[in-house]
Amino acid sequence: MNAVFGVIFHFIGGFASGSFYVPYKKVKGWSWESMWILGGLFSWIIVPPIAAMLTIPNFTEIIKDTNSAILGYTFLFGLLWGIGGLTYGLGVRYLGVSLGSSIILGLSMVFGSLMPSIYYFFNKAEGKHGIDYFFTTQSGICILLGLLVCVLGVYLCGKAGVSKEKHLSSLSSESKSDYNFGLGIVVAIVSGILSACFNFGIEAGKPMADVANILWKSTNPNQGEFLYQNNVTYIVILWGGFTTNFLWCLYLLIKNKTFSDYTKSDAPKGKNFLLCALAGTTWYLQFFFYGMGESRLGNGASSWILHMAFIILISNAWGVVLKEWKGVDRPTYRSIIAGIVTIIISICIVGFAKTLEN
Repeated sequence: MNAVFGVIFHFIGGFASGSFYVPYKKVKGWSWESMWILGGLFSWIIVPPIAAMLTIPNFTEIIKDTNSAILGYTFLFGLLWGIGGLTYGLGVRYLGVSLGSSIILGLSMVFGSLMPSIYYFFNKAEGKHGIDYFFTTQSGICILLGLLVCVLGVYLCGKAGVSKEKHLSSLSSESKSDYNFGLGIVVAIVSGILSACFNFGIEAGKPMADVANILWKSTNPNQGEFLYQNNVTYIVILWGGFTTNFLWCLYLLIKNKTFSDYTKSDAPKGKNFLLCALAGTTWYLQFFFYGMGESRLGNGASSWILHMAFIILISNAWGVVLKEWKGVDRPTYRSIIAGIVTIIISICIVGFAKTLEN
């Protein structure tokens, strides 16, 4: 049952992540940097401590008592992930929800699942798999196969994006807005690689989660692993993410003189604020439910791959719902649908791999 609940939690987290940008698309009269930093305040600064306080009342003491090197590495990976998150927003802006998320998260899936295993190959740790695991065990080979299938799905989505650009003249004005495949693909590659640093941050901050888990188990014996143990680690990772995004958005606000967005008389300030708050809170929920899924499946390749694959799946579904592919020719539409189906198959393969591991 742990595996079943783990998959369900990852799906909910994937749904939150794949849906968070939708409210941003409804913001009117504000620049990208104005809405992104406001939503980010909820994602990185406001909601995480509230979630930690509700689930781990002594989280501040755990952070204070943690070795400075652990905090430093966790913050550093959060800083790098912040660049990935920042460019994620730009990638989605230039490529659309479905295509941008597919490419970015597909790359994040590959790097986030394989890079920690390279580290643990040279630095053995209990419960962690080295890179050799993917070539010497049935479960590992199956996970690797799932990764390759997902990469194929991402390729099909990218192929659809190239075809879409060729048919821009037939797209709706909303779909054409900001679409730039050349710039978007560069941004997406950078974002995909750096977004994987969030998983590295979880690994680096694992000692904090372990303390939260031990304290919970001492008062709740024989009840399994603590569902919310990662909430304390998220605090430090997201400090790093906030630092990167805040500095970049501040630069853009000054450069573009868009501080005035918040006082525009013709912009629906109240509605925009609520939409940004909703987007930011929804984005944090992906981490909240990822932590719950990880506590049931373990923070190995399976958890990261499932989480990323669900996000890609939901993002592409939103792309269809939002009519980002409306007006394209049939081969292009078939390509994006084939990409979605291929990614679903990859999810099934990774899920099956988990049964072989057990």
